[in-house]
Amino acid sequence: MNITQDLYKSSLSLLTDLYQLTMAYGYWKAQKHEDEAVFHLFFRKHPFQGGFTIACGLAYVIDYLKHFKFDTTDIAYLAELKGADGTPLFEQAFLDYLAQMEFGCDIDAVPEGTVVFPQAPIVRVRGPIIQCQLVETALLNMINYQSLIATKAARICLAAKGEPVLEFGLRRAQGIDGGIAASRAAYIGGCVATSNVLAGKLFGIPVRGTHAHSWVMSFDTEVEAFDTYAQYLPNNCVFLVDTYDTLEGVKNAIETGRKLRERGYEMLGIRLDSGDLAYLSIEARRLLDEAGFEKATIVASNDLDEHIIQSLKLQGATINVWGIGTKLVTAFDQPALGGVYKIAATRKPQQPWQYKVKLSEQVIKISNPGILQVRRYQNEEGAIADMIYDIERPLPEKVTIVDPMDFTRRKKIATQQVQHQDLLQPLMRQGQLCYQSPTISEIRDYAQAQLAQFHSGIKRFTNPHGYPVGLEKSLNDFKMELILQLREQQAS
Repeated sequence: MNITQDLYKSSLSLLTDLYQLTMAYGYWKAQKHEDEAVFHLFFRKHPFQGGFTIACGLAYVIDYLKHFKFDTTDIAYLAELKGADGTPLFEQAFLDYLAQMEFGCDIDAVPEGTVVFPQAPIVRVRGPIIQCQLVETALLNMINYQSLIATKAARICLAAKGEPVLEFGLRRAQGIDGGIAASRAAYIGGCVATSNVLAGKLFGIPVRGTHAHSWVMSFDTEVEAFDTYAQYLPNNCVFLVDTYDTLEGVKNAIETGRKLRERGYEMLGIRLDSGDLAYLSIEARRLLDEAGFEKATIVASNDLDEHIIQSLKLQGATINVWGIGTKLVTAFDQPALGGVYKIAATRKPQQPWQYKVKLSEQVIKISNPGILQVRRYQNEEGAIADMIYDIERPLPEKVTIVDPMDFTRRKKIATQQVQHQDLLQPLMRQGQLCYQSPTISEIRDYAQAQLAQFHSGIKRFTNPHGYPVGLEKSLNDFKMELILQLREQQAS
């Protein structure tokens, strides 16, 4: 399917920041626009003070890049933009160039659902510098948000310990785009279904839902509301029981459940949406079991997240299914993933690469030079370390990984004794797709398999264990030399 085309029916080439276009114009005027460049998309810190991140959003990226083209309306709009002196910001010859430009970059990326770590590239873009620059903002927009939500969903599902988690967040999502993308990312992160029907149609995600408080309140009594719903949708009965008095609502649901059984149907369960969920779920379970509804599920909602779920489990709550809305789709405790997109190398046609480093007073913001790949080492117990290396630089038989945040922290790996895989996979070559996208269910399964490769300490919520990720030693040494050269140039 064409996600962006189905959603927007128009070009997304202007889904960018103005400075991308002003830089593109500058490259063109300086006749640098055909210089080859390499950019990497990565993040600097895990979200939610966690120990892992789930890469997500690649399907959007693929569809966006497949259709990257400035159409006549884009060009007409850009022609209207004015500089501070009131004259056109862009000359017509540049706009003609954009109108004729065909996307021709090489794209490599980690598959969606991959567990990823700070500083390691998620996407590598290589091609004419003007094109690499123009796609930056859209790639960050698509990868940052969906990776954030997929990670939040994975954390919530870990807290649920195998019990189903439903995504119920559309009404609280950050607009239509946020709602659609969040439903997709939440499913990849581990949720089993969504309430978002459009996301179900677009992506094939299972949809779930029954009725709201307004249904109950529209009838004279709760019993009448339950009975009427059961009359017309007997195969979809999860009754919301907290409109008036929760435990009385459970008893009323049981009465309707008995009537359903007489008709050959089964009440699926009840939903709790307020109050002391631990106490109410325990009492509701007792009432359901005593009435012979041992298989009826107890669904809980009400601003839940991984921390509340964990607490409810410690309190002995008997909740079977978790409905998560606001705190999932808004990534309530961290509104953004700090993904960045940095240039790492440039060259003139037929010339050697010139490697680039962005300097900063903060070590975490110093970028890594090179044409980078990420190699994950594994033994029989799972993943043991990720190494960032330059594909132009030969690797030794025994590698040393250097933590870019603390150069004294190093990990040696005898490569002949472990297995490895390179995470960045070819996505496009010269603008042509060379990647077979998996189904969303396959991506979801892959994410679960990925998480299973890592020690439980990395997945805990409080003070998670730090998984080893770093630069291959010769790359680290070269980076240090380059930094010192640049520092000396600045000082002179």
